[in-house]
Amino acid sequence: MKPAAFEYHAPGSVEEALELLTEHGWDAKPLAGGQSLIPAMNFRLARPAVLVDLNGIEELTFIRGADEGTDEAPGSSGSNDGVRIGAMTRQRAVERSPLIARRAPLLSETMPHVAHPQIRNRGTIGGSAVHADPASEIPAVLLAMNAKCRIRGPEGERTVAAEEFFLGLFGTVLAPDELLLEIELPGRRPRRGCAFREIARRHGDYAMAGIAASLTLDKKGAVDEARLAYLSVGGAPSLAAGAAEALVGAQPTEEVIREAARVAAAEDVEPMEDMHASARYRARLVEVLTRQALTTAAQRASGASNP
Repeated sequence: MKPAAFEYHAPGSVEEALELLTEHGWDAKPLAGGQSLIPAMNFRLARPAVLVDLNGIEELTFIRGADEGTDEAPGSSGSNDGVRIGAMTRQRAVERSPLIARRAPLLSETMPHVAHPQIRNRGTIGGSAVHADPASEIPAVLLAMNAKCRIRGPEGERTVAAEEFFLGLFGTVLAPDELLLEIELPGRRPRRGCAFREIARRHGDYAMAGIAASLTLDKKGAVDEARLAYLSVGGAPSLAAGAAEALVGAQPTEEVIREAARVAAAEDVEPMEDMHASARYRARLVEVLTRQALTTAAQRASGASNP
């Protein structure tokens, strides 16, 4: 099929894009990589009256250290103060970035699981975040990493934590006249370990279940902070509060990890049943993947292994 008729605009700046979104409101739809929007339009599941193409806005494409004002370049600072990613940065650029590998290894580890290289060549980090697909890897990683989202609208800028950014199935806090400008990820810290795991029928397919996990240990080796974010097991990307509570304050032993995984599967997620897997099977995947991810994250946090 082909999309329904629409009006097309290609702004050259954020200000011009915001003017168009303000003028057309809910009738307008921003176009980033288009890897989800264009197929939806072709099947007429989405029928925006106005398409605002963001691909000409160069100021939204960058990977920078959070402590730096310039784009990533050879010999850039080795500081560990996090990384800022422009919303229109291609997923493939994120995947290949040495800066992200150093400062945000969980995101670097996850990117090869996102669809296929052809998709990642066009898809953007911000487009995936704003689409808020509960089966997408990127929103889960942003939750696990406690990312911050910088947003601009007619009334100015605001920064929203990832936990507040995602509202539900394909829903975010963005108003129709606002744009996501960049995502900021915290840098690596001592005694912090991360890991990503998912199960899909074929590599590149949507996962039947997945987890992005981050553990921070205190000086005695006990869990100081735990963030476990899941994909494909509910109506929205979500954090596992019960499993985190079972971990904090305890040594990450095999027994503790098994109990946290049990809690995650039994209490923290509400997997749905579809043609690919039953809810019971997805819950079992959550338990197994949580054990695997937490074991790896704990080893990395203690320095026993590296990403």
